[in-house]
Amino acid sequence: MTKNLPGLVAAVAVMVVGFWLADRIGGAILAAQGLSGSSPVSGVPVAIVLGLLLRNTLPLPASLTPGLKFATTTVLRLGIVLVGIRLSFFDVLKLGLAGLPVVIAAITTGLVFVTWFNRKLGLPPRLGTLVAAGTSICGVTAIVSTAPAIEADEREVAYAVANVVAFGLFGMLVYPYLAHAVLTGSETIGLFLGTAVHDTSQVVGAALTYKQIYADDVVLRTATVTKLTRNIFLAAVIPILTWMHVRSTHGHRHAMTLSWTQFVPGFVLGFLAMAVVRSVGDATLGSSGAAYGVLDASGWRWLTAWVGDFWASQLFLGTAMAAVGLNTSFKVFQGVGLKPFAVGLAGALVVGAVGMGMAVALGRFVTI
Repeated sequence: MTKNLPGLVAAVAVMVVGFWLADRIGGAILAAQGLSGSSPVSGVPVAIVLGLLLRNTLPLPASLTPGLKFATTTVLRLGIVLVGIRLSFFDVLKLGLAGLPVVIAAITTGLVFVTWFNRKLGLPPRLGTLVAAGTSICGVTAIVSTAPAIEADEREVAYAVANVVAFGLFGMLVYPYLAHAVLTGSETIGLFLGTAVHDTSQVVGAALTYKQIYADDVVLRTATVTKLTRNIFLAAVIPILTWMHVRSTHGHRHAMTLSWTQFVPGFVLGFLAMAVVRSVGDATLGSSGAAYGVLDASGWRWLTAWVGDFWASQLFLGTAMAAVGLNTSFKVFQGVGLKPFAVGLAGALVVGAVGMGMAVALGRFVTI
């Protein structure tokens, strides 16, 4: 374990600075719009970029390598497991039968279209899979969750994260104003923002912008529930993407001979288990006023946020992605060019268009 310490310490340090910078950048973005609130910029991609800059501008010692490898494997998987506590199956019930098809249509469109377009441009299949997952489900979290299941390398992870950050940020800044101009109905607008913007922090940022400018709290609630519902589908999509990866790598016949358990990584089961823990806690809170008969509403909210937001999203996933940056040389990007960003842009536009169309069709039937 001591051999991992230098690399882990370096990754944690980069993570801390990355999240600090994300708060400053997010605050500046909000201030530029005359708004206030929590930062809409995730610290995870900032930590990756900071790690990349350090890796490619400073002579980092070889002693960091074991710890960085440990962070991008074990720490990453632990973070994915713990982030499950942020999700409750009751969110799906809140969205209702009318809202669920909107989410499913956006996810399906993103997975199918991005994978197809990536193949048309001749890019590596694993890169297309990561961009598809990030665009259609939950941004950076989907990418880092899918990467170990399909054996993606650091270059593919970095490209995919750059895509969802760039185009998700564009959606966060533009879509609230676009939605107000062309859409009617709070639920319709919330469904659109919850499906068209990539990362969870970006969705909340877009919906919070709409709330503060147009004084509409229903949009914020609807967008948040829609995004959490998208996140839950991560547990179902990862096995599908894993099966597709095995089929493309080893052939359809080989993929059909494998047991379904071989397509469900252990960390996905852990992710689901944590979602069950959250759901049971929410259920007991609603029935008895105390989660598991112990914690009241404020205590339960604090615990789930502490585990899901601090330990999972910041400490573990942030450290793992900082390690990805510290372990990636700019040389790995040579020969790929801007094609991945064409895939990301096309995917963002298509998913946004489908999300808007479905929201217009079904938004009036949703009540949150």
